[in-house]
Amino acid sequence: MPSEIVVLIPYFENRLGLISAINSIQESFPVDLMIVDDGSAREVLPIDEVQKTYGDRGKIMYDILPENGGIEIALNTGLEKIIELDYKYIGRLDCGDRFHKDKLRKQITYLEVNNEVKLLGTWSNIIDDQENFIYIERHPVTHEEIKKKMYLNTTFIHPSVIFRTSILHEIGFYPLTYPAAEDYAFFMSIVKKYKAENYPEVLMDYIVDPNSISSLKRKKQVKSRIKVILSNYYIGWYSNYGLFRNILLLLVSRTVSNRIKSIIRK
Repeated sequence: MPSEIVVLIPYFENRLGLISAINSIQESFPVDLMIVDDGSAREVLPIDEVQKTYGDRGKIMYDILPENGGIEIALNTGLEKIIELDYKYIGRLDCGDRFHKDKLRKQITYLEVNNEVKLLGTWSNIIDDQENFIYIERHPVTHEEIKKKMYLNTTFIHPSVIFRTSILHEIGFYPLTYPAAEDYAFFMSIVKKYKAENYPEVLMDYIVDPNSISSLKRKKQVKSRIKVILSNYYIGWYSNYGLFRNILLLLVSRTVSNRIKSIIRK
């Protein structure tokens, strides 16, 4: 049985994180992988180990970029190859993060029934790099709430989403003009044009990595989010509050931000 879905995984010098991520994919149907190595020098994509680890759970495709160009380039390289193939759905997963069993089955089942929904995320456990639970990220579920709150921050855990390949023909790929916030800009474009939702169940573990883009490039990411909001600005409460909130975040570290979220969600 050919796979309906391919999971796109950008890779950069994180062998253990990659193996952990692909080990977490446990479905009752084939799930193909598209792995793009973003110019690793020290820990080049361990192709033999990945193939041995993943076994017969699906087809594995690779691309190794000659130099490090950033996650946006890696993601778009993968999408360029995927769009030429016959996949109905595209999923995302990052090295170190983990899917729960049957995550993709639940999302695809929902999308098959709800044809108007083009992108579907999930809730997630937020875990620190020492495997300590921090909180559960319960993003808004309905499209109406998502569309409003996208002006505050992304309403999707990036590696939780799957989306219909067909939307790429109109939305395009990840934009390169919003460094460290390519996913936010990409999702904003989708939400403004199509119906998008979150599946109201915790279906993955998202690891807060101190070496991740969100940690190392936090200020650049927040500045890019502000640019996205301004590019999609309208006169209203959510766009104005979103601008104020993100300007305030420039003054707060991610550690402090996560502590505040943890207190609020308990």
